[in-house]
Amino acid sequence: MKNTYESPLNTRYASKEMKALFSPDMKFKTWRKLWIALAEAEKALGLKITDEQIEELKKFQDNINYDAAEKREAEVRHDVMAHVFAYGEQCPKAKPIIHLGATSCYVGDNTDIIIMTEALKLVKQKLINVMHLLSLFAMEYKDLPTLGFTHYQPAQLTTVGKRACLWLQELLMDLEDVEFQLSKAKLRGVKGTTGTQASFLALFEGDHEKVEKLDKLVAEKIGYDNVFPVSGQTYSRKLDSQMLNVLSGIAQSAYKFSNDIRLLQNLKEIEEPFEKKQIGSSAMAYKRNPMRTERISSLARYVIVAALNPAITASTQWFERTLDDSANKRISIPEAFLAIDAILSIYMNVVDGLVVYPKVIEQHVQKELPFMATENIMMNAVKKGGDRQELHERIRVHSIEAGKQVKIEGKDNDLIERIVNDEMFNLSLEEVHTILEPKNFIGRSPEQVETFMIEDVKPILEENKGLLGIDIELKV
Repeated sequence: MKNTYESPLNTRYASKEMKALFSPDMKFKTWRKLWIALAEAEKALGLKITDEQIEELKKFQDNINYDAAEKREAEVRHDVMAHVFAYGEQCPKAKPIIHLGATSCYVGDNTDIIIMTEALKLVKQKLINVMHLLSLFAMEYKDLPTLGFTHYQPAQLTTVGKRACLWLQELLMDLEDVEFQLSKAKLRGVKGTTGTQASFLALFEGDHEKVEKLDKLVAEKIGYDNVFPVSGQTYSRKLDSQMLNVLSGIAQSAYKFSNDIRLLQNLKEIEEPFEKKQIGSSAMAYKRNPMRTERISSLARYVIVAALNPAITASTQWFERTLDDSANKRISIPEAFLAIDAILSIYMNVVDGLVVYPKVIEQHVQKELPFMATENIMMNAVKKGGDRQELHERIRVHSIEAGKQVKIEGKDNDLIERIVNDEMFNLSLEEVHTILEPKNFIGRSPEQVETFMIEDVKPILEENKGLLGIDIELKV
């Protein structure tokens, strides 16, 4: 039996891909990659570093001697210096030039940026896949009339597909934020202890041009086009806040979707996937709880709240840097990414297996449609010689009485029967049923779905078709 706490995000929810990005192995291998890039750039700009030393560093880039690093950290209480020491043990020839001129934030901050950027790319991939599945669902049900709700009260009809477009449009907005954030990705670069690059200026004997080139060259070797033009000891913690604000936006969209599905499941109109042997309740065997969409809601709430952490950190940093960001950052950043990763995995799973019940949807429509159709009924009666004002009053009276039948007596809505039996309307049951065809009340819903797909969604999916196709396996 396990007797040590582990985050449920790690054990139950997040994907192996996202967990790998925030793993210690990814972090420390990236540190070594950065040390190699620094050594190569310093050599290229004239420092006395040999090819042999660099080759030695590369030889052990992915073979980290963790035992040596952990033992050293227990002695010196400094993770970066412990790993410099451990790397030096493996690379005795390169030992003198490892971390040359750098401060801890050279590896720490640049690595954090690299990992967050790669994590955001994975988020984008999952977002694209959710959008693809939702687009298929929206097109399949673009013509199916359903009750619209405002204030969770029956309103004019919409279609199941049109409602799905509301979910999809919010994800499209989120994707724009993700892509914007990725478009301005930049490293902290090589800035030194307080961001002045003083140590590197000394290494290059006052040659400012070489120091500037070093900053850009290291970034290029890591695969980045840009670096922050200025920094303190750290990159601005505003970046962390921006990253989690993007995740919070996705969480908000997912939360709205999950709440809608939970409400629809209560109405028995649409259900999330429910497996043959799945148990809904330990006590009530008949129940089909919306556990997946509830989990989306739960995790989304966590991400939305988590976005406050880097916001507060960014606003309370002192001068060039204070360390009260570190412990918080180690928790809030990875867990927000792991949580949004889990949310999008569940979102994909739910959309891919949504079950729609058209007959139930039709029953709900027919119960409310007579009230909604009264204006159309009245206009048709006017065309047959009726008085608009008198008809309006008769409909008002009939509607009140029919409402009593439904709400007080618990009977079916008999408004149509009352209208057909009222000679003032001069309408047959067949004529009224023609007026009551649900598709007459959905406006441009099907056309809106088609236009939205053609003009807004399909171009995005086509542009990102290389990201489509992810296998999702939920643990619970």
